[in-house]
Amino acid sequence: MPVLPRRPAWSGTPLLAAAAWLTSPLTADDYLGLVDPLLCARHPAGRVVAARPETDDATTLLIKPGRGWAGHKAGQYLAIGVRIDGALHWRTYSLTCPPEPTDGLLSITVHAAAGGRVSPRLAHETPSGTVLRLGPAQGDFSLPDPPPPRILMLTAGSGITPVMGMLRTLAERPPTGPHPDVLLLHSTRTIRECIFRDELQAMHRQLSWFRFVPHHTRPGGAPSRHLTPGHVAGLCPDWREREAWACGPEAMLQAVEAHWAEARVTERLHVERFRMAPFLPHDSDTSGGRVRFLRTGVDADAGTTVPLLEVGEQAGVAMPYGCRRGLCFGCLTPLAHGRVRDLRTGEIHDEPGRLIQTCVSAAAGPLALDI
Repeated sequence: MPVLPRRPAWSGTPLLAAAAWLTSPLTADDYLGLVDPLLCARHPAGRVVAARPETDDATTLLIKPGRGWAGHKAGQYLAIGVRIDGALHWRTYSLTCPPEPTDGLLSITVHAAAGGRVSPRLAHETPSGTVLRLGPAQGDFSLPDPPPPRILMLTAGSGITPVMGMLRTLAERPPTGPHPDVLLLHSTRTIRECIFRDELQAMHRQLSWFRFVPHHTRPGGAPSRHLTPGHVAGLCPDWREREAWACGPEAMLQAVEAHWAEARVTERLHVERFRMAPFLPHDSDTSGGRVRFLRTGVDADAGTTVPLLEVGEQAGVAMPYGCRRGLCFGCLTPLAHGRVRDLRTGEIHDEPGRLIQTCVSAAAGPLALDI
């Protein structure tokens, strides 16, 4: 179950509701955010308390969440908003901490992408005290409770990050209680690039239920030797009977999916991709709707298959964007109220405060965006 943050006594609904008429058009919550961003529940935020290098290119940020944080499940990801040159940029990162961390801190591990605008700043130039915006935890790549008795985890590169949240969650279970048998096969190019290497090796030595098998595709600069499904079968003979979680590069995931499909055990395979599918609009029998852009005061009509990014731009609203194809999460915008449809899957989202990708979302009725 998601863990709800502890709230101060004065943050109760009756008190804030009573103050609302004094603060209109802003809310009392908005003014609390001016005092301290972590007090604002409408726009959840977190404060970086420490940055811990993992490799030359990866850094773990420890974040104290504010009043608006609603918790997460092991394996989920969240959107992080960081201001660069006055503009708010959003990116998504897996949570590498358990749902109930003993220190109360969230953790994400950021890999600095070569030529990137946001990840190098987060990984190498985020001092303690930096305030980041927090989106809600999302994703179905999560650990069930109770976990299955036998687990196989296949990861490569930064694909280890969501799985690390699961492993740390399992490690916090009472030592006398039942633990699943867990095998982690993790692939990186070299030993130096293995994120969490020391911690994983320590877990392998200390936990009887956990086995860690590292694989390096270019040890010492040698020619590439990728971890193939055949290697997986040799290292884990009972892979068909295990519940499997896989996260890594697209080529690896496609090979894994094909191997599990050939064995007709795809129902046991859970896959997480860091890159979304290309933009593929779906027709819908639902009409569009009227869109209000709250901060700019602009209203516009939206068609059922027209991305909200285009609706806003055509109406003269300065919309944030990146790749315009649902890959980079640069267009994330809070949904104030109403319903939107994901143009890739047809799913309807109507949760107030949810961060939506406007480049791949369309109106499914009247709605308002907090922009």
